Amino acid sequence: MIDLPAIAAKWGANGQIQLIAERENAVHKILRDATPMAMRLHRAGYQSETSILSELRWMQRLAEANFTCPKPLAQMDGSLLAQLADGRFVSVITWVEGTPIGAMDSPIDADVTAHCDLYHQVGRLLAELHDTSDRIKTDDLTRAAWDLPGLLGKSPFWGRFWDNPSLSASEKTFMVYARQTAHAHLSAMKSANFGLIHADALQENVFQTEAGLTLIDFDDAGFGYRGYDLGVCLSQHYATRHLNDLIAAVAEGYGTLRQAPSIEDIKFFLMLRGLASCGWVIARQPKKSPVQRHYAERALHLAHQWLTTA
Repeated sequence: MIDLPAIAAKWGANGQIQLIAERENAVHKILRDATPMAMRLHRAGYQSETSILSELRWMQRLAEANFTCPKPLAQMDGSLLAQLADGRFVSVITWVEGTPIGAMDSPIDADVTAHCDLYHQVGRLLAELHDTSDRIKTDDLTRAAWDLPGLLGKSPFWGRFWDNPSLSASEKTFMVYARQTAHAHLSAMKSANFGLIHADALQENVFQTEAGLTLIDFDDAGFGYRGYDLGVCLSQHYATRHLNDLIAAVAEGYGTLRQAPSIEDIKFFLMLRGLASCGWVIARQPKKSPVQRHYAERALHLAHQWLTTA
């Protein structure tokens, strides 16, 4: 049994503890003299101590460079991480007051114009993230690589998506072919911009605040293709008939600050996110869970769409 009050007290918390989310990390809202903070119990075995510290340092440097994101908070002894008896690490970051721009996996509503305006802002936010990351010190950070091996290698960072247990034999063969074709395509993409990316800018991780849009949840952030960030932010809307409008809006918003990937490249990276998620779910849900099939069908749809239109 974890003594949450004792852990929270390391950061000076002295109020009610409330579980907010339990996905990769268990996130609790804690209070220090009525000031809210977010306490994260990191998923066991996902990120190393070095990687988590790198995440926190990146967020700190982003915030110091005036990019709006949560900042790490130190314990009373000055350290950033605590460790539980079960090996999990605990960190605390500043609380973001606002609301997500959408719920997890919820489709867009009928107001397409408003959503295009919103995703124009999301594109600009990601450009700000990439611009700021290019200006700050990052060579001492150790994070996952969303590169060619990390996305399409023999052992991708999020898992061998072609081994998803819900795939039929013919679907698995198709996924292997899709991986091989995508691997060749990405290998040939020599001019793609590369650097630190958020890698999980889903709508539940983009908050609308009084100051504008803010990114939260940097747990999956790493070094990768910048176009991947633009594909990720659209992945929950892959089936909408307005997808092309949303892609154009993201590209235009991104292009207000830096050169945006082409529409074709964004669609490619959107497909790569679908493949990655199909691998991500393997270790996180039972083999016969319908969630396995949900992610598999998304990957199959996106792969088929890319292969038939590329």
